[in-house]
Amino acid sequence: MSTESDGRDEAASAAGLGSRAPEFIRASRALHLSWQAGVFLVGLAVVAAGIVMLPLPGPGWLVIFGGMAVWATEFVWAQLVLRWTKRKVTEAAQKALDPRVRRRNIVLASIALVVVAALLVIYVRQFGFVMPWKTGR
Repeated sequence: MSTESDGRDEAASAAGLGSRAPEFIRASRALHLSWQAGVFLVGLAVVAAGIVMLPLPGPGWLVIFGGMAVWATEFVWAQLVLRWTKRKVTEAAQKALDPRVRRRNIVLASIALVVVAALLVIYVRQFGFVMPWKTGR
């Protein structure tokens, strides 16, 4: 007899989704729930560290995606989020390789560089060039 949840489990397995826990862990419901709780807590700690790194020096987004990858070893929702993210990153990379987009980005970066240089020149002419530390005088 096949229940509706068995059908979903089979469909998820066919799509490459679902738990990647060893078979002996999945065989025991209590052990599998403990395993999932452990994976969730480790993923949560990694994601939290990534969130802390966002305003601080460090690879915040990379660490957050690493935590999502930890979660994706056990949870279908995290696997789907990672698949969506990979698809969007690939699309963005392909779009960035388009010659028209690259040319536009180079023009915009050049304009921004000229504006920053002009503002720097105006600032130095107005206030002079003063080092923020003592130079020994």
